[in-house]
Amino acid sequence: MADINRDDDVIEVAFPPRFHYGERVIARSVIRNDGTYNGKDIGEVLVNKGEIGYVTNINTFLQQFYIYAVDFVATGHRVGMRAKELCTLDNLPEDVLERLGEKAAALSQLGKGQAQAHGEGA
Repeated sequence: MADINRDDDVIEVAFPPRFHYGERVIARSVIRNDGTYNGKDIGEVLVNKGEIGYVTNINTFLQQFYIYAVDFVATGHRVGMRAKELCTLDNLPEDVLERLGEKAAALSQLGKGQAQAHGEGA
């Protein structure tokens, strides 16, 4: 285990999870298979930046990080991701919504049609 890279000094699990079950999130970066996703080659893209998904489970890794299982409905991939790789679409701060103005209404609808088409609630 000495070769595991703990790239953060912060112990995330000392605080509540940043995201919640069912929360709509967007990927902040491209996520590639690190070998833990069955049926895909290592290095193959699983999630593209900007894809929208829903948090379906919350676990921990190395007693340090939260790992959020995110279901990306459009592609059918369920991928474990760190908080720094995600951004909420459901719980944006009021000051961010104010700055978005009319665009905030459009943002509130992103991804919701996908979940309803697949029989999920958000």
